[in-house]
Amino acid sequence: MRGFGSTMGLHEPGHGFLYRTPLPVKAAGSLACAGVVLAWRSPSVTGVALALILTVLMVGARRSPARILRMLLPAAPVLAILALYQVWLQGWAAAFGVVGGIIACLLAARALTLTTPVQDILDGVVRLAGPFRVLGAQPERFALALSVMLRSIPYLAGLFVDVRDAAKARGLDRDPRVAVTPLVVGAVAYAHRTGEALAARGLGDHDDGKGDDDIDGGGDIDGGDGNGDIGGAGSGDGSRVRT
Repeated sequence: MRGFGSTMGLHEPGHGFLYRTPLPVKAAGSLACAGVVLAWRSPSVTGVALALILTVLMVGARRSPARILRMLLPAAPVLAILALYQVWLQGWAAAFGVVGGIIACLLAARALTLTTPVQDILDGVVRLAGPFRVLGAQPERFALALSVMLRSIPYLAGLFVDVRDAAKARGLDRDPRVAVTPLVVGAVAYAHRTGEALAARGLGDHDDGKGDDDIDGGGDIDGGDGNGDIGGAGSGDGSRVRT
């Protein structure tokens, strides 16, 4: 089924200084970009932020302008509608400040996920949430939930494409029930398989929390053959959340 192996916005191998930059530095830069464009919603600040992030992507990640534009294609319809609304309401300058700021934030976040493997991001989430253990938080479970979400998005996207193509091949693409029913059934089945895989590893139990520190060992949610499996033989060190 198409779409399983490529979640929009995940890591792509490449070269450039951005790939060698530590995760905390890239995360701080992405947050700083978002904070600046939100705090100062002016066209000049937005223009500087856009120029900076475009330069970082072209030089630090070695991506061409055309490739960078393709990163924005999924959000293009929403951005276009928002731009037209802002132009009608407040004028071109305000529209550039708002829409340009959103684009800068999207590209800054994309620069992080583009140049950082998912496993490193999950490990960073665990380390970031580590201090909250004293409050009863479970960073490994939070990272596991994030991993499941990242794997579910391409599965459901691929399922939607396949169901739509199958309906079109049979001349039934105009009937919404033909597309919606298999999609809902497939999504529910995938959720059941994922839950069973988590339960098989003892995750989700609330009795003694013994499964909290055993989220590692090459986890995989495989939608292709219908066998959901998260994790293998855990090492029990609790330091990594495998995907």
